[in-house]
Amino acid sequence: MEKTFQYVDYLWDEAKAASLGDDQIALFLYRSNILGSDLRITNYGGGNTSCKTIEKDPLTNEDVEVMWVKGSGGDIGTLTSKGIAGLYTERLRNLKNVYKGLADEDRMVGLFNHCIYDLDSKAPSIDTPLHGLLPFKHIDHLHPDALIAVAAAKDSEKITKEIWGDTMGWVPWQRPGFDLGLQLEKCLNDSPGIRGIVLGSHGLFTWGDTSYECYVNSLEVIEKASSYIENKINENGSVFGGQKIQSLPSELRKEKAAELMPLLRGLASSENQMIGHFTDTDVVLEFINSHDLERLAPMGTSCPDHFLRTKIQPLILNLETSEDITDTKAILEKLEPSFETYRQEYKDYYNTCKHDNSPAMRDPNPVIIIYPGVGMFSFAKNKQTSRVASEFYINAINVMRGAEAISEYTSLPRQEAFDIEYWLLEEAKLQRMPAEKPLSRKVAIVTGAAGGIGKAIADKLVAEGANVVLTDISQENLNSALKTYKRDEASVVLCDVTKETSINYAFKEASLAFGGVDIVVHSAGLAISKSLEDTTIDDWELLQNVLVKGQFLMAQKGVEIMRKQGFGGDIVNIASKNGLVSGPNNVGYGTAKAAQQHMTRLLAAELGKDHIKVNTVNPDGVIVGSKIWEGEWAEGRAKAYGIKVEDLPAHYAKRNLLNEIILPEDIANGVFACIGVLEKSTGNTINVDGGMPNAFVR
Repeated sequence: MEKTFQYVDYLWDEAKAASLGDDQIALFLYRSNILGSDLRITNYGGGNTSCKTIEKDPLTNEDVEVMWVKGSGGDIGTLTSKGIAGLYTERLRNLKNVYKGLADEDRMVGLFNHCIYDLDSKAPSIDTPLHGLLPFKHIDHLHPDALIAVAAAKDSEKITKEIWGDTMGWVPWQRPGFDLGLQLEKCLNDSPGIRGIVLGSHGLFTWGDTSYECYVNSLEVIEKASSYIENKINENGSVFGGQKIQSLPSELRKEKAAELMPLLRGLASSENQMIGHFTDTDVVLEFINSHDLERLAPMGTSCPDHFLRTKIQPLILNLETSEDITDTKAILEKLEPSFETYRQEYKDYYNTCKHDNSPAMRDPNPVIIIYPGVGMFSFAKNKQTSRVASEFYINAINVMRGAEAISEYTSLPRQEAFDIEYWLLEEAKLQRMPAEKPLSRKVAIVTGAAGGIGKAIADKLVAEGANVVLTDISQENLNSALKTYKRDEASVVLCDVTKETSINYAFKEASLAFGGVDIVVHSAGLAISKSLEDTTIDDWELLQNVLVKGQFLMAQKGVEIMRKQGFGGDIVNIASKNGLVSGPNNVGYGTAKAAQQHMTRLLAAELGKDHIKVNTVNPDGVIVGSKIWEGEWAEGRAKAYGIKVEDLPAHYAKRNLLNEIILPEDIANGVFACIGVLEKSTGNTINVDGGMPNAFVR
């Protein structure tokens, strides 16, 4: 029977659960996924869940209890059987016999591997003993905003009792590890009838005999805390001390954010290039426009999962909403001291709190940047990480909102925060991360990207790690193209490259989506094959506008953004063999392609001082999968060569030196070579035509 909740989503589907039968692991995974889909309950990568089952020991054939728990680095919202660890519960509990106290925590993590039952297990997380030392079949460890608000409030233990009476336990803040598991076990032994435990400054533990009972228990506990907080807010009449600054209208906020993001990206990338994210939701605006922003933001976050992704505190920009963001020099002069101060304060935090064996200091730049009246920016190594950092800081805002309403917000002491951030086990986890791809931390915008050569280029750049903004003149085709990528890999925007306003809008959307642009690929094109007498002025102007004017406008706007960022960039123009070779019935197309090629050389000469490389890729005979070979162009070329349209692929393959059919993917590889391989080459022309001697440039 479906239950009704106001502050959390009840997502349990009886039919879905029934289809899983009595498979307790499958039900545990199902519960995990629906819990993880609600960001009010836990954010990406936050919290963990478990279940215990009876299995046959492969060595003794005896029945043994096995605990299945989310492995290290996983996410409950997307958890599958490949992301869990299976451990002998009794062996895990027997580790109490060899535990030597808090100084022994790191060694204990290595001993978890001696408890492994399932040899295909994911590495067990630091929270494994917190689940193993409790007796319940199903356990949820979650980071709901409402519960962390209670956990982070002054007088947290008293407030816990006020909300739930004797039905909930409470343990003070302690770094996750084996000893915290012992504290949970003691709390339960001292109060055996409780339904859950609040962890000071950290989160929530709840449980049940079945996956469903555990799920409902978790929701009910969160619902009660949420209701308590909202009642307190209603009693108080305002949050965060009330509004201090009026937000700009939505469209103006986005205009300012788009203009500012490349500058912020450059400043936040002083050590490592970053990808950006922007949000201006009501929750964010309520906090950043409030009287209490200046008091609360520097205090830092409380939950370890929050500050591991957001840094201990944000940077608040000293900018008025009326600032002229277009004056790049003036804005940089105003912002640079704030960034330098932030970096120095982070260095002081590191030097004050570090231990003899602490890992080297990480990037001291801010992750979260606040512009009162406009919105919140986040910068990290990739789009997913910057988006998740933003989501975590929104969780932190909700925590501060709730804690201030019911009592007073408290954050972790800096030393405690440091010991989590620079924990050797956390460092080991970072070192296990896969190597970054060649174009990681890069943002590309590709014209004509909804199909053919442009789509192949976008695919290649994404595969090599770049975030890509696909532009085209067909929204339907763009929407179809977007479906081929994973979340956070790409975005799409309608763009007519013959119109300056359309191009400006596309770059604005690119800046909002990813923080700026590093790579501009002009692939939009069309082909008209006509003789001199048959070529009309409309034909001529269309070719010039799409191929030449479009390339000029894309370069002009792209360079403007690259200069704001301050770390160079790449422009790659897709021209054609026809810009080098004189062929029949090709005056309009060939002239436009030649103009594209020479503009590339001119821009390479001009932009070298900015470390912006400009190169040309010349395709030829890309018939398979290429949109320009649909219709009249193919018919015109076939007529020019005296062959049938269907014979064109073979004709073009036979005429090149390698006798190869040229595919869109081959052009994409040429683009990648310009960007990701030839790091010190500019003004070049790469022919991807199978070898056409009359098109050799040298």
